[in-house]
Amino acid sequence: MKILLLDKNHPLITEQLLAKNFILEEDFTSSYDEVCDKIHQYDGIIIRSRIPLDKNFLEKGKNLKFIARVGAGMENIDIPVAEKLRIQLINSPEGNRDSVAEHVIGILLIVMNRLFIASQEVKNGIWKREENRGNELLGKTVGLIGYGNMGKATAKRLSGFGCKVIFHDILPGLSDEFATQVTLDELKESAEVLSLHIPLTSETHYLIDERFISEMKNDFYFVNTARGKNVETRSLVEAMKSGKVKAVCLDVLEYEKSSFENIETENEDLNYLLHSENAIVTPHIAGWTHQSKEKLAQFIVDKIVASYC
Repeated sequence: MKILLLDKNHPLITEQLLAKNFILEEDFTSSYDEVCDKIHQYDGIIIRSRIPLDKNFLEKGKNLKFIARVGAGMENIDIPVAEKLRIQLINSPEGNRDSVAEHVIGILLIVMNRLFIASQEVKNGIWKREENRGNELLGKTVGLIGYGNMGKATAKRLSGFGCKVIFHDILPGLSDEFATQVTLDELKESAEVLSLHIPLTSETHYLIDERFISEMKNDFYFVNTARGKNVETRSLVEAMKSGKVKAVCLDVLEYEKSSFENIETENEDLNYLLHSENAIVTPHIAGWTHQSKEKLAQFIVDKIVASYC
């Protein structure tokens, strides 16, 4: 099988697939149109996020048998068209679930205990103790939306902090020893911390908006390591200003490029987040550890080999 690699990934992908007699070609620079012109030559494609695989692209890939995305989200692929064309879709959410879970814990501890603020103050000669009293995770009710790989890994770690973890998911019967499944209304009634672990779909676009926030009974901390467009930033910022949202931990932003390489839009809401002491903002790195890079790649290789060898 002839496979096109469109993004740089861990070298084990190339090493292990070549050892299994796959034919590999790398192209990390060609434009969308240039790749479209040659995609018919390949049986498979391995991607991250550089090029969108829309209806036009997929229909030109007349010989494509699979698309493998080294990561979890598949929103840059026109899934209904791919399924209609019987192109197998492969991803590897197992590979970065642990790094995402650790990131959630890390940024929550930072913002709830004012660690970044206090550290910066001391470095600038300011010594404030009373003003930097923290809030403990112990005893908090944490609500997760989405209970797949990322949600489950996060719940497992939160349980060790003595949290009550509840979650909402569109699939039934997912409760386990670490978290209890509830309705969305029940989650809004109880959660003191809210964390997203969902894909970006038409149903989850702007899931967190003015109405959703207003329906949360408690003032709450908010964490998003899923997708930026799951959240209507304008409404989140207004809730921060009112105190309804105590603080935010954002690894993803509504204003990111589709490739996640940078911010493509700047405005007053983004400016507020970047200058608020109640916001921790990181550059889409929750699933981006040295270990996850290797694990993401290994899961992709294993799944391709299992299907085509």
